[in-house]
Formats: sequence, structure tokens, C-alpha cells
Amino acid sequence: MKKITVGALLLSMMFVGVNAQSLKSPDGKFEMDFQLKQGVPYYNLKYNGKTVVEDSKLGLRLFKDASIKFASEIAKPEDAKFDLNNGFTKVDEKRDSKNETWQPVLGEKKNYINQYNELAVTLNQASTDRSIVVKFRLFNDGLGFRYEFPQQKNLNYFTIREEDSEFDFPTDMKSWWIVADYDSQEYKYQETKVSEIPARWPEAADANASQTLIKNAVQSPVMLKKEGKEPLYINVAEAAVLNYPASHLEVDAQNFKFKTHLTADRQGAKGYIQTPSVTPWRTIIVAPKAEEVMASKMIFNLNEPTKYKDTSYIHPTKYMGVWWEMIIGKSQWAYSTAENVHIDKTDFSKLTPNGKHAANTTKVKEYIDFAAENGFQGLLIEGWNIGWEDWFGHSKEFVFDFITPYPDFNIQELNDYAHSKGIKLIMHHETSGSATNYERWSDKAFQLMNKYGYDAVKTGYVGDIIPRGEHHYSQWTINHYYRIAEKANEYKIMVNSHESVRPTGESRTYPNYISAEAARGTEYEAFGGNNPDHQTILPFTRWMGGSMDYTPGIFQTKLDYYFPGDTRFVKTTLVKQLALYVTMYMPLQMAADLPENYKKHMDAFQFIKDVAADWDDTKILSAEPGDYVVTARKAKGTENWFVGGITDENKRDYTVDFSFLNKGQKYEATIYEDGKDADYINNPQSYNIYKKEITSKSKINFKMVRSGGFAVSIKPVK
Repeated sequence: MKKITVGALLLSMMFVGVNAQSLKSPDGKFEMDFQLKQGVPYYNLKYNGKTVVEDSKLGLRLFKDASIKFASEIAKPEDAKFDLNNGFTKVDEKRDSKNETWQPVLGEKKNYINQYNELAVTLNQASTDRSIVVKFRLFNDGLGFRYEFPQQKNLNYFTIREEDSEFDFPTDMKSWWIVADYDSQEYKYQETKVSEIPARWPEAADANASQTLIKNAVQSPVMLKKEGKEPLYINVAEAAVLNYPASHLEVDAQNFKFKTHLTADRQGAKGYIQTPSVTPWRTIIVAPKAEEVMASKMIFNLNEPTKYKDTSYIHPTKYMGVWWEMIIGKSQWAYSTAENVHIDKTDFSKLTPNGKHAANTTKVKEYIDFAAENGFQGLLIEGWNIGWEDWFGHSKEFVFDFITPYPDFNIQELNDYAHSKGIKLIMHHETSGSATNYERWSDKAFQLMNKYGYDAVKTGYVGDIIPRGEHHYSQWTINHYYRIAEKANEYKIMVNSHESVRPTGESRTYPNYISAEAARGTEYEAFGGNNPDHQTILPFTRWMGGSMDYTPGIFQTKLDYYFPGDTRFVKTTLVKQLALYVTMYMPLQMAADLPENYKKHMDAFQFIKDVAADWDDTKILSAEPGDYVVTARKAKGTENWFVGGITDENKRDYTVDFSFLNKGQKYEATIYEDGKDADYINNPQSYNIYKKEITSKSKINFKMVRSGGFAVSIKPVK
């Protein structure tokens, strides 16, 4: 319980209403108040008259000038006079509102509604004669706010020491979180009270290829739940992270408070700003039902519309890949046994092949054949290009050239073969964190893609970022990701990035940046494993700001199938793998397993062949973070629907009410369910498939086994 002294309470009451501005949401359910208390800005938020966020400070700390010294993160008392967090008076306010409908190029619905009321408060700091604007937008599903810095005599260039936006909650809530890290989001989710986060934090991180942990801090989005008779679900995140570092949330466990913590560079600087400029939006999504939080599109609405003149080349893609066999250790990315290679000097044709190189012409043709026979559009091939022998762990800048294939990979022959079968190859550009090298080669790499008809690239950033001293989520690297997206747009190429920053709605502005990893995906089933509740949490966290390339569809879940005695396994049933194609939005949608495993279960594989990758409508039928998700989606441009349901480590019954279907229309439903004897540990491949005629009046009960699920494909009867 928070400790509030009588003196503090009286003091706060004295300032209520002093310089206060209120803003209500269009439906009137939310009210936000902004006020200055002795020159310090605060805001609070109420929902249906009850406090959701208590008075929370706003502001930024700055370095004294734009030229800082190494390790100058150590603050001195005299530096406080340069901060933008106190000594303010209000000099202006402006109000605005908007109610528009816009169409995402790729999305979960055909139309997104963007409706809000806006308050922009201009504050002046008399001691420095500097002004900033704090802008609030209040939607029917929550609040967004940001700082704006107009160009002015005394504020042209500055360097951010820290942003101190606070989120002060009145009660101790249940939370779903991962540890904060400047370089990785690939961690297992934890479920604790906010007050319990510091105690759990030390055991919540495992090793990663690149890692800079922030003690007792968590990453956004963080999902919260106020339990009791009137439950409330709250999501704290950010939107439109551009020319600014990604943020984390420091935890004040005693007071149930979070505070923004920006990603630093090696000097301790967290943002180099030239005015006019704006920060990302801080977002608080609030709803009495978990389903409403999951359905929110506020984060996308807070991003700007695209300036691209041509988006016709951007399209959903279902693909397979020469990938999983390397992840599990059956094959390798590298071609040779060498341990030290030079891209511009080594003659790879003279090296000794290791005999396990997967990206060879013969094998790739086999994948192309299977993908084409089953209606896929794309095939990803990793390890096609020279340099994989010593690609990781050496802080090597010139690690790949992105244009030169290995001797056993005939790029011309394979492209001709793929195109003759209706398949487009998907390029793989692993940078090994060397972003500077990738920028030097990007034009040549994209020109090669244009030459051979590739229209999508998977980029990767495994390892520490080069330029050295930057992080995966620092300002420079954030700018790099979007420079690559803009460069790719010049060549009409779609981007799917891995080990990059989590999306925060930028697909509205950069629609060719169609997907990203930026979380713990399926590959971790072959590494440290994913808990059975993992996929029920991600839609409330990582997915809030954009699609993820989760790479589902693993049918052979036990890895001792390949390596006798191997204890690794994918912690789901086969049917849960099918359901993920609906519960997770993935416009770049992978069937990740090996063709040989799909051939043994072609009846179940039919669902992956049928399911759409882009949608006209989405309905979250039922959801609870950490427990279960049930989602229905209508395929783009058709009357076909798909339903998916998943559960955590607990068995569950769920009855699907099909009232979302058109009244009076008959449909054929193909149902994929866990077998009666299915179990994700003991019998994951047990399933049952049957067909049933349904209407909008139909209801079907499903029994999901531990870490199981169900999937339904629905087509109108003509």
C-alpha cells in the first residue's frame, strides 16, 4: 500500500485546479487533467470517473550542451538548471479533434478508426527563455502524449540525458513483463505483481547474442491488470519511435510507478536533438476487457500517414524457408570448414566444403518444388552468401557483401527455376550487427534483388551493433532501420527485420516495413524454449505495435526425431501451431517446418495452405493474457473466415459463437482440434479433423489440451 502523509495530501489539494487543463475522450469515458505544481508539469487519467493514473510528472533532463564527454551520464547538481522539467509557466493552449477512417496497406482490418480530442499546452521556462509543447491525445481507448520542441533562439540543439515521463498507478496490479535491455527483447515473459518485479528480475534474463540489461526495469509494452470486482486492463507502450531511442520502464515497486528510461549510447547520451522536433508518443491503453486492449489501434493512429507515392508492390506473402534445419542443427549456414575468411580476398571455391551447407542448388530446388505444389508465394534461403564461416562474435565490420553467392548456390538458375514455378525467392541479409557495412552495400544489394526479381528481404542484426558503442535500440540504430526501409522503398522491396527494434505502429508510415521479429520467436523452441503461455502474452505486448515474424507451423515438435536422446521440443501441440496463424497477425507468414514433416500430415497442412495472411476484419472473441486467446478473422477480399484458439499449460473448454457470420448464409467449416489423447509433451501430433455445416446461429465447443488449441476454416456454401 502506498504511504501518503497528511501533509502531502493537503499540499496536493492546494494545487488542484491551479493552472489545470482538462481533456475528455470523444465518448466521455476518459478524462485527463494537466497541471503545473510549482512549475513542474503533471498529468493524471480517469476512466468512468475513477483514477487510472495518479498525478505523474513530465519532463526531460538535458546535458549542459551538445558536446558531451565519455561517461558523462554522471549528473552534477549544477547541471539541473539545463533540464526541461521545472520552472514552467503556461503561455498557451490549443485544442483540436479528429474523427477519420483510414485504410492500412496491410492490416488486421480493412478500416482503422482514428478518433480523438487533443490538447496542446505550451510551457515557457523563464530562467532560460525556452518553450516546449506537451501534446495530449485522448481516444476512446486511452491516452497518448508527447513533447514537442519548436525551433527557437535558446533551444536549437540539445542532448537528452533522460526522459522522465512517469506512469503512477494507484494500486498494485498483476503485470506481464520482460527484463529491460538495450539490445534484445528475446526473453521469457514473467507474470508478477508490480511490487514483485524487483524480486523476480534477477532470474528473468537468460543469455543472448547481444545484451545490455537495465536492472529493475522492464520493456514496453508492459501489460497490467487491476483485479477484483471491476477489473481493468492497462497497456503502457510507445508509438512512432523515430529519430529517438526506444524506451524502457524503470520500476518503483513500492509506489507502483513506472518511469521512462531511454536507450543510451556509449557516451550516456540518449538523444541528439535539433529543433523543431518531437518525441515518440507515450501510450496508455485502458479497457475493462482484455479483448478491447488487444483490439486497440491507438498506437498505429499516433503514427503519420505514409508519404510513399506507390504502395502497389506491397503485398501479403505466405512463404517457406531453408531455415529450420539450420536452427535445429541439422544443417549449417556456412559452406566451408574455414574459420577465418576475407570477403574481398578469400577464394571460396578453393575451400573445403563442410558437407552440411543447406543453401545449395539441389536442396533449394526441392524446397521450391514443395512450396509451389502447395500454393506458397515465397521461399526464404538463409546462408546463400559468402561470409558465414566467421560471421559472429568478432566485432567484424566487413562481414558480408550481400551480393556474392557461395559456389554451390547458382542464383541465376534458382531464380529462373523459382519463377517458372510461380515462386519468388526471399533475400536474406544478415548484418551480424554491422549496420555501417549494410548501409554501404544496400544499393548494390537491392540492385541485385531487382535484377533477379526478389521483392522481399529478411534483414538480421545478430550481435553487437557497429558503429561500436551503439545499441540495437539507440537513436542512431533506430534511424538506420528506417533508412533501410526508405532505401528498400526506392527499389520496391518489402522488409522483414530480425533482432531489430520492436515496431510501434510505424507500418502506417513505412508500409513496406511489413514485419519484424523483435521478440522471442519459434527459433527459441530449439534454444532455451518458450513457455506454453508465451503465445498468449505476445498479442498483448509485442504485437500491440505491429506484426511479428513468429515463424510458426512446426509439426515435428520433438527434436529427438533428428537427434536421438535430444530433450528439446516445441512446447505446443500440432493443432496449436495451426491456431497461431490466426491468433497472431503475420502478413509475411511462414510455414517453418521441413517439407518432409508436412508430407506426413498433409491433412493438417491444408489449414496452413488455406489460411489468409491479410484481413478485412478481426474479432477478438475471448482473451486473457497468460491464459488463452481466441480470434476470428475475415480474409481480405473474400467471405472466408478463420478462427484460432490457443491455451497455456492448462486444459480449457471454449465454445465458439459464430454470430459474427452473415445471417441467413450457410457455411462449410473445416475443424482442426486436438485429439482426445493429445498432450504437448506426451502426444503432440494427435489431432482430429472434420467438416460441419454452420450458420450464424451455430455454436461449437472445443476442448483444448495442455498448450493446445483449435483452428477453423470457414467458407460460404454456394
